[in-house]
Amino acid sequence: MDWLKSRHEWHYNLIRLMPRAKSKNSSVKASIRAADKILVRVFGNPQWEGGDAVEALVGCILSQATTDAQSAAAYNALIAKYPTWEKLRAARASDIARVIQSAGLANAKARYIKHALQFIQRARGEINLDFLNDMRAADARKWLMQIHGVGPKTASIVLLFAQKRNVFPVDTHVHRVTQRLGWIPENTSAAQAHKLLEALIPPRRYYAMHINLIRLGREICRAQKPRCEICPLNALCAYYQNLK
Repeated sequence: MDWLKSRHEWHYNLIRLMPRAKSKNSSVKASIRAADKILVRVFGNPQWEGGDAVEALVGCILSQATTDAQSAAAYNALIAKYPTWEKLRAARASDIARVIQSAGLANAKARYIKHALQFIQRARGEINLDFLNDMRAADARKWLMQIHGVGPKTASIVLLFAQKRNVFPVDTHVHRVTQRLGWIPENTSAAQAHKLLEALIPPRRYYAMHINLIRLGREICRAQKPRCEICPLNALCAYYQNLK
């Protein structure tokens, strides 16, 4: 029986020493690290600047379905007309809509902004979101998502941009680009993508990768007619490899 025991030990040691196939997550994480380095070389390494969470919330609502220039113009006009959050909260939605026309969807955005400020005032007694810093990121995101019109993307943007919390926002560009790269399955919803990408991307790189992936999506990996041939990530991209 000694020979049988020796054979089993030899077989066990052989299996133990054999290189293991990389898990799907490991290969995706390696792709993310490589993509991050390439995007930094191409677009730079965006640095977090911080800011006020209420300002980020209002700005994010204004930015939906419009350009940065249009939403910035609307925000500046809004602050010029209503220099405090209290004055903005007290304004009629129709008056707010007239001020933010340049951002598009003005009537809906005006209602969302007014409701958000009313909600914060009612819940906290003041229009201030600094208390979110004392909550776990998941709880802070859940709190923000109680506000009508605030989904996981808007909540995550507020927490990351204003408070540098460990959350990764997924907008339409990030969603599309990460699906094409093969980092998340094609049938992944935006809500699911937040959780999946937060588990894959190093938290310290959330901000820079979010900014750079959006830029890639706007300029190169467009929804219609993506410019795959000039994409700096095409060697890592599952979508591009399938086109060949």
